[in-house]
Amino acid sequence: MIRSLVNGEPRDQVSVLDRGLQFGDGLFETIAVTGGHPCLWDYHMQRLQSGCERLGITSPDVCLLKQEALELIADRSEAVLKITVTRGISERGYKPDPYESPTRILALFDWDGPDSDMLKIAVSPRHLGHNSDLAGIKHLNRLEQVLARAACPEDVDEALMLDHRGHVIEGMMSNLFCQEGQRLYTPSLQRCGVAGVVRALILEIAKEQGEHIEKGDFMLQDILQADALYLTSSLAGLCFVTRISGYDWHARTADVHPLLKEAARRVFD
Repeated sequence: MIRSLVNGEPRDQVSVLDRGLQFGDGLFETIAVTGGHPCLWDYHMQRLQSGCERLGITSPDVCLLKQEALELIADRSEAVLKITVTRGISERGYKPDPYESPTRILALFDWDGPDSDMLKIAVSPRHLGHNSDLAGIKHLNRLEQVLARAACPEDVDEALMLDHRGHVIEGMMSNLFCQEGQRLYTPSLQRCGVAGVVRALILEIAKEQGEHIEKGDFMLQDILQADALYLTSSLAGLCFVTRISGYDWHARTADVHPLLKEAARRVFD
């Protein structure tokens, strides 16, 4: 069952001239709803506003989005809320019109979050391209992930994506954290990848507690030295990687890092 609003009206269609449809000119957020509450709302809004600023799209009013989100959620306890913002409607051609009115789309889907927090993953044969102008934001151009998902073996839950230099960047739908003893590290997202909201939460908790999480460029062989690997996303929260298909690697540590435990506790509050 899907409920949707387009610019505040109950609709499930947009114009064929919408720039999100024509060019992928926009952004989106996928938000877990638990207990009738959109989780990590402030983190999602911060990323959406930051993305709008970087793309030069007028950001929608956050209070209005919250009002429309709660209207859609209504009596649903568990669901998935997707918010899409495009630059709006324009004629054919790439040049944006500075007076365009953005399109905002809210759609509520049945809950389809993961059944388990234990994941078997693979390494995707598809690579991420570098584009520092778009790195970090959740823009609508997701063809790299579409191709990666099509190439993903059916017997795994997720796949790591590397860039063309062989650096591990993220999962198809998640961010990566690695643990060696009490050391935590996560790939840099300066050139590509999506800066996830759970990742932002973990980094914020680390800052609050005066802890250090190393961000950098890591090759696959670096990742395979880790005692434990974790994938994070707004729908899954924190997931523990049990195996990387095709590689002789298995998780070795039994103690989840305290920062990750704290983040897992807060994700669905």
